[in-house]
This record gives sequence, C-alpha cells and structure tokens, in this order.
Amino acid sequence: MLPRLLRTETILDLGCGNGELARQLGVAGYAGVYVGLDFSAGLLEEIQKDPPAGLEARFCQADLSQPGWESAAEGRTFDAILALAVLHHLPGGDLRRQVLRQAHKLLSPGGVFMLSNWQFLSSERLMRRIQAWERLGLGEAAVDAGDYLLDWKSGGTGLRYVHHFRLEELEELAGETSFSVGETFFSDGENGRLSLYQVWEPVS
Repeated sequence: MLPRLLRTETILDLGCGNGELARQLGVAGYAGVYVGLDFSAGLLEEIQKDPPAGLEARFCQADLSQPGWESAAEGRTFDAILALAVLHHLPGGDLRRQVLRQAHKLLSPGGVFMLSNWQFLSSERLMRRIQAWERLGLGEAAVDAGDYLLDWKSGGTGLRYVHHFRLEELEELAGETSFSVGETFFSDGENGRLSLYQVWEPVS
C-alpha cells in the first residue's frame, strides 16, 4: 500500500498505534499531510519519544467507539483513510458501520479507505491463544458469530477482543456503508496470510 499512499496529499490513520506507519512514510519521502488517531495515551507518548521525521504529522487521542472522534480531523477531508488492524477490535456490527459511515464522510472525492484485519484462525500459534468467554463472565449467546477472546502476553498479560472477518462479511459491510471492495490481498505472519488487506472505494 505504501507506493499508493505516497501519491496522496492527505492521510488519516485510524488507530495509528506507536506511529510506525508515519515513520515509514517519512523514510519513503512522503510530502503530504498525515493525521494519526489512537485512543491509547501510552502509545501516543511513545510517538513523542521517537517522532517521525521528514513529514508533516499530527497525532491526536481519539476513541473510535465514542461519538465525536471525527472532530480530531478539524474539518479536513482525506485522500486516504487507513484502519490497519483496527476494525476487528470494534465490537458489534452497529459500531463498525457507524465508524465506517463517518470515515466515508471524511474522504475527499476519489479518496480510498484501506483496511487490514487479522486472520488469526490461519495460525495454529494464535489459535492456541483463544480463550473461553466465561473468563469474562459471558456466554456464547452474549457475543456475535466470529467474535473471539484472545490472551495477550506482550508486555504483560491481558485479554483482547477480536472479530474474525470472512471475505463475504467484509463485502457485505462495505456495501452497507456505501463502499465497494476494489482490491483484496493477504500478507504478514509466518504463512503470509495473517492479515487480510482491502482497498475500498466510496460509491456515493
């Protein structure tokens, strides 16, 4: 996706994490405007310690699960909006559609929405991390099909909600939020299929 991003003038990165994409854009010579949003104050502090060089970048704390997160865009529209390893952490179809419809409004004419979602069921190692919902006092009836609970042991121990998207499900979600799927490919991980990437184009 990087070559395509380098041709855009404005980028909004939803769930920018520790700023690694911004650093890669800076190294590659990106000359446009980059805005990164993340709900984690800790990750945003990491960016301040090691800020990306070579590009105009702004980072803001915003929670996609809460109304009003789009105000961090300050009225700007974007040629590319990214949600890399983000959508699968938003619980429930209603919330995902809400975020996607707002992203659609923030796109410039001819802009694109780029996303990636974990395909952890293709990894035996990650499948061993699946936990029972009973650990949180929940039963299967309380969650949607495709919802999983994974343990997380990097820098501590915790539990993480992840939704596993099927291709047909993403196609339907795109249509419900006025997008069409323009490109699909798999990448990452030990088998090259740990993440499912797509490029969506607005249709109205």
